[in-house]
Amino acid sequence: MFIQVIQGRCHQQDELRSWAGRWKSELGADATGWLGGTFGFTDDGVFLGIVRFASRADAEANSARPEQDAWAQQLGGLLDGPPTFHDYDDVTVFLDGGSDDAGFVQVIQGQIDEDVAAVKGALLSEAGTLRAMRPEIIGGTFAVAPDGSYTQTVAFTDEASARVGEADETPPPVEVAEALEKLMVGARFYDLRDPWFESP
Repeated sequence: MFIQVIQGRCHQQDELRSWAGRWKSELGADATGWLGGTFGFTDDGVFLGIVRFASRADAEANSARPEQDAWAQQLGGLLDGPPTFHDYDDVTVFLDGGSDDAGFVQVIQGQIDEDVAAVKGALLSEAGTLRAMRPEIIGGTFAVAPDGSYTQTVAFTDEASARVGEADETPPPVEVAEALEKLMVGARFYDLRDPWFESP
């Protein structure tokens, strides 16, 4: 899987959401390898679009289409400034991955300079324990670039349940605790309280 993250500040939120919603009907049918996307705005006006393709080659082929470029130019014009892009070839899907039924999505971005394999291993090997401890977590993705920068998405059933889960002081398994400690150093959190989703 390949993930591209598009983000930038936006005060024209209704207009951007309307324009983004046209992509599936107007361009999606011809986008080879497109798997879906998660979108939303934070309370302070940051737009995040996390788009999934089967491979980088599929994503690049889509970007090369003239109609896609025109659409992206219009989307960028609705942002307050040039968008930031993050591309990831290394993607780990945990639990049930994303879900179009999620009522709340948290996006976490940061830097991990060592033990990437250990973090990915903990997400996968302790999935059963995580599901038992935090049933409100549907699943998510962990995408990391060669320089160690990463974007993690976590899909929750709803925000209220997510906050209750966060407040639970039951310690997680050691592997999970160590992985979280590595990820959380200097991490930035983006809460999408009204996310929307697109899928083929």
